[in-house]
Amino acid sequence: MATRGTILLTGGAGFIGSHVAVEVAAAGWQPVILDSFCTSERSVVSRVGELVGAPVRCIEADIRDAPSMRAAFGSTPIHAVIHLAGLKAVGESVEKPALYHDNNVRGTEVLLAAMDEFGVRRMVFSSSCTVYGTPQRLPIDESHPLGAINPYGQTKLDIERMLDVWADAGPDRHVCSLRYFNPVGAHASARIGESPIGIPNNLMPFVVKVARGELPELGVFGGDWPTHDGTGVRDYIHVVDLARGHVAALERLDSMHHERINLGTGSGCSVLDVVRAFERVNGVKVPHGIRPRRPGDAAAAYADASLAWRRLGWRASLGLDDMVRDAWAFASRPS
Repeated sequence: MATRGTILLTGGAGFIGSHVAVEVAAAGWQPVILDSFCTSERSVVSRVGELVGAPVRCIEADIRDAPSMRAAFGSTPIHAVIHLAGLKAVGESVEKPALYHDNNVRGTEVLLAAMDEFGVRRMVFSSSCTVYGTPQRLPIDESHPLGAINPYGQTKLDIERMLDVWADAGPDRHVCSLRYFNPVGAHASARIGESPIGIPNNLMPFVVKVARGELPELGVFGGDWPTHDGTGVRDYIHVVDLARGHVAALERLDSMHHERINLGTGSGCSVLDVVRAFERVNGVKVPHGIRPRRPGDAAAAYADASLAWRRLGWRASLGLDDMVRDAWAFASRPS
C-alpha cells in the first residue's frame, strides 16, 4: 500500500519516539527511525515493526555525525523530520552541561545542515515545558515567561531559538515545537514503553521499580506543598496521547512558520494521586515516605493545552488510570 511519504524520526527508538513511530505509521506515513542507541534498546525497532505490521527501517547514527546525517538524507526522499533525539536527564545536565549542549544543540545544528542540503523543510521538534522554568502562573500557556533553570531546559530553549532563525531563512520552512509536560504510560499492547537505565529520574518509572520490589521505597520530595494533599502536582500525559499530538502537528505543518504548542492534559495530579491510582488500578502496594523538598522544585506545574485544540485539533483522551495501568502492564510483561 502506498504511503503518504517518509518521516525521519531522530531518537525514534526511545520511549517517546517509538510510540510516535507507531502513530505515524497508523496515519499512513512511512516512519524511518534514526537512533544512536546510547539510551535506547535495539530490540525496540523490531517491536515497533510488530505493532505496525511491517518491518521499520532503522538507521544507526548520531545526529552530531555530519557524514552519517548526509547519508541518511541521501538514502530516501524525506517529507519531514520529527526531531526527538537528545539527552534528557535534568540532574545529569547539571553535572555535564557541555555534553548536553554538544549533543542537543550542536546535534540539531548538524541535523538542520543536512536538511538544508537535501531540501527538507518541515520539522516537528520535541521541546519541553522546562523552557518555562519555575511557574509564575497556572495554568502555563505558551505566553508564559521563559526561563529554563537547568542546562537541559536551556538546550530546548536554545534549539527553539535556532529554529526561529532556520524558519526565517525561507518562506517554505515549517516548524512546530511541541512543549510537552510529563509523559508516562506505555502502548496498550505492552510491547513498547519506558525502560530507564539505573535509578529513574522521573516519578512513574520510580513507582514501577518500587512496585516490582527493585527499590525499597518511593521518596516523595515534600509533603507540605500548598496543594490538595501536600505533595507536588504535575501534568502527566499518556505517551500515546503525546504521540498522536506529534501526528496532529505533522498534519498541519504546512500552515505554520514556527509555532510553539503545549501538549498536556490541562490538569495536574499530585505524587500521592499517582501512587494511589497505581495501587488501586493494579492491585499492588507502593511503599513511600516523605523526604525534604528539593531545591528548585515547584508546588505545581500544569499546562493550558487549549492552543493544541485550536491549532491541531488535538486534546488528551487518556486519563491517569490508563497511564498507571499501561505502565504496569509494560513493566510486568514476560521478559
